[in-house]
Amino acid sequence: MKRIRDLFSHQEQTYSFELFPPKTDKGFENLLKTIAQLCELNPDYISCTYGAGGGNRDKTFDVVQHIEVQHRVIGMAHLTCVLNTKDDIKTIVDDIKARGIRNILALRGDPPKDQPDWQPTDDNFKYSSELAAFIREKYGDYFGIAVAGFPEGHILCPDREKDAEFLKLKIDAGANFVITQLFFDNTDYFAYVERLRKIGVDVRVIPGILPITNYEALLRFSSLCGATVTAEVERIFAPLQDDQEATVKAGIEFAIRQCRELLDGGAPGIHFYCLNKVHPTAEILQAVR
Repeated sequence: MKRIRDLFSHQEQTYSFELFPPKTDKGFENLLKTIAQLCELNPDYISCTYGAGGGNRDKTFDVVQHIEVQHRVIGMAHLTCVLNTKDDIKTIVDDIKARGIRNILALRGDPPKDQPDWQPTDDNFKYSSELAAFIREKYGDYFGIAVAGFPEGHILCPDREKDAEFLKLKIDAGANFVITQLFFDNTDYFAYVERLRKIGVDVRVIPGILPITNYEALLRFSSLCGATVTAEVERIFAPLQDDQEATVKAGIEFAIRQCRELLDGGAPGIHFYCLNKVHPTAEILQAVR
């Protein structure tokens, strides 16, 4: 399969999905059905997350391999530094390569819930920039490497200018493009891209979009990852939080407006956090593509 970066020479915009590996065999079976439906939407690629500490590591790679082999859609495996030694990372990346997977999203990752105080040692990669540099140095140009970007700044880095400098380190280390964390104010995205361009980052910065389907869950998740629930989101969705159908409808409308504004403003595509579901992402994609 191709590297995602190979698409950029002839596609101004890409449309992609993100999945997560289920914890049960039944969940895995259901996900395979969802994948088949998502692939019918002709995405440019599909990524799969990597559980904290790599607990679902094999399932992550199984999902990506299934996407590529069974559906001939480009897949991307997430990979984190947390809990993995440098030797572990070498073994894992060798496995990814052996499976024919050519795209990696290099992440630092968060400590698992059962080891919240875990700290890296000299035998671990401390930052995703180090992980990206290792992959590029050891495997040459075989892999396309993506990294995460934070339009509002990383939750542990309140200085947005410094956060942009950290992103540049990832690109200088060999990463090819950026996928952002979710956000709900497009001005944050456009300001982020401008910050990056000013310091010489010229790769694609693809916005990550989460369709809103549950307001209470959104509040919980946003508090963990540092994404701002804007006044507009609160105004629209707080009154609807007890009406699931109305929330989903409003979420679709909001996401369509957000995506269209991003694309009209020059965003090089959309990466949907679809939470292992076809709806409502399919409806949003159809409206904006």
